[in-house]
This record gives sequence, structure tokens and C-alpha cells, in this order.
Amino acid sequence: MKSFTFIETLIVVVVFAIIIVLVFGLIAHLYKTHGYTWQQSVAIDEARQGIKTMVKEIREARMGDDGSYPIEKAGDKEFVFYSDIDRDGATERVRYFLGTEDSGSQIQECFTLSDGGSCSVSFTDFLEGDLQSAQLKVSVEGDFAQFQEYAEIYADGQYLGRVCQRGCSDCAGVWQGTTTFDVTGQAADGFIQFTVDASSLVNDLWHCDWQQQDHAMKVRFEFSWEQELPGMEHQFKKGVINPTASPVEYPQDQEEISVLSSYVRNVPPIFEYFDKDGNKIEEYPARLADTKMMKVYLVVNVNSERAPSDFELESYVQIRNLKEE
Repeated sequence: MKSFTFIETLIVVVVFAIIIVLVFGLIAHLYKTHGYTWQQSVAIDEARQGIKTMVKEIREARMGDDGSYPIEKAGDKEFVFYSDIDRDGATERVRYFLGTEDSGSQIQECFTLSDGGSCSVSFTDFLEGDLQSAQLKVSVEGDFAQFQEYAEIYADGQYLGRVCQRGCSDCAGVWQGTTTFDVTGQAADGFIQFTVDASSLVNDLWHCDWQQQDHAMKVRFEFSWEQELPGMEHQFKKGVINPTASPVEYPQDQEEISVLSSYVRNVPPIFEYFDKDGNKIEEYPARLADTKMMKVYLVVNVNSERAPSDFELESYVQIRNLKEE
């Protein structure tokens, strides 16, 4: 019987090793491909379920329990509305948005007891990403019945405008003269100070006692902002705020956020808006007032650099409570 030489044995070992490497490489590739396909399938199912729930909730949009209009914000990649999503009789504030889009608000108040006095508040540490826009809604209460009785608003020392120069009352016991200002430029560094100067005729002779005894002026600052957050470009999220009891409010610091999908790769808008005739609405203010139907569109892919290609999900929804007969 002829035996193998050392060289022949070595060749057999090398060939066998190559075969083993190829087989295991093929198995690993199959597992990897199968794993990616499975991940893609899960991501698509999650997105499909998310759209199904979203469409149902949007269809039932209605007035907020605080009297807010059913649609609060109608952005390309962020939509905020009011709907009773859990069927408990209370209307929740619902926000669907791509992870990079973030918004928030804070409220502070100040007062002065002096004739023609002033007061200030500051907002800090509110910025985590790149600021997109910022607004100030300011309201006053106090001695504001005459034409010469008004308040002047400043942001970081820059004059914004006047409130209550007309149409306000003395010691009204409610906020009045509400005016909104764009303060994006002043808020870009993550710090902003607001100052309100009362005109010389605003005084405490009327003894206004609403929430503060013998004040000349009280001021309410509602500061809100929108920013773009880094590192969450593909997370599609849902935020829900339950209304408080009395008075009814929707505190944004109580928003509960969940991730619906981590693989949304939209370049086109997620949300598109249409009027009663089916015409697409491009201008933002008209989106709030004229929207009757919406398109929801998601592009899903676990890894956009490899096959399979992007999976597209699309659905149209008519908002029943905004439908015109």
C-alpha cells in the first residue's frame, strides 16, 4: 500500500483548510444577509404599524381641551395636533416628528410695584442643537386703560415693540395685549433676557390685586423654540402630552416620547397638506387654516448603502372634524 508523502499530505491539509474557510465564509455571509433582511422586515413592520396608528389618530383630530385648534403645527417633518388617542374622553396633544426636529417652551412671569417700572426674566440652557426658530408670546395685566399706558418689550436689550397701547383695561384680572415676537437671532446662543418697561402713566393707583397685591404691571412671557438635534437623523418619534385638570394646560415638560422607527430616511417631506379641493398647500400659515386632507410618507431602510432598496410607505388621511360639507 502506497503511503502519502509529506508534500502530498500538506497539500491535502491546505486544500481542506481552504474548503473549510470558504464554507464558513459562505455560512457567515448567509447569516449576515438573512440578519439584514430580517432587520429590514422588522423595521418595515414597525413603520407600517406606526403609520396605521398615526393615520387613525390624525383622522380623529379635534379641538384641544383648552380650546386649541385641532392642528397646532404643520411642518414637513413634524406634525402637532389634538386627538383623543386613548378613547378616555380627554384630548391629548400629539406630536409626530423626525428625531432631528425638537421643540419646547417655558413660561415665566414678573411684576413691578413702581410707577413706570420695569421687570425682567431670563431663559437659559434651553438649546441642545442648532436653533431653527424662537418666538416670544408676551401678555400683561395692570394699569393699562389709557392710550399713554403701554409696555415696551426688549430682548437682550433690543427693542421688539409695544403691547397694550390700545384695547386694554385697568386691573383686568386676565392676561391681555398678547403679542408674539420673533426672537430667533437673540436666542441663538442659548441665553436670552426679556425686559418690559412700563410707560410713566402705568402705576398702582388702581390697586390691582390679581395674583400680586398693589402691582402696577404683571407680565407673562411664553418663550418657545425649535431646534435641530444631532445624531438622531433617522429616528421617527411620537410625543404625547395629557391635559392637566383645571385650568386645562398641556405642559411641554410632561411630554412622553417614544421611538416608532430608527430607520426613516426621508429626504422628501413626511407630511404634505391639501385643501378641500385636493390642492397641495405650500404656504405655512395656510396649512394651519386650510388643511382638510394629509399625505403621510415614510422611506425606511436599515442600511441605505446596501440592498434591498428603500421601502416606501404612503397613506392619505382626511381629517373628519375639518371636513367641509
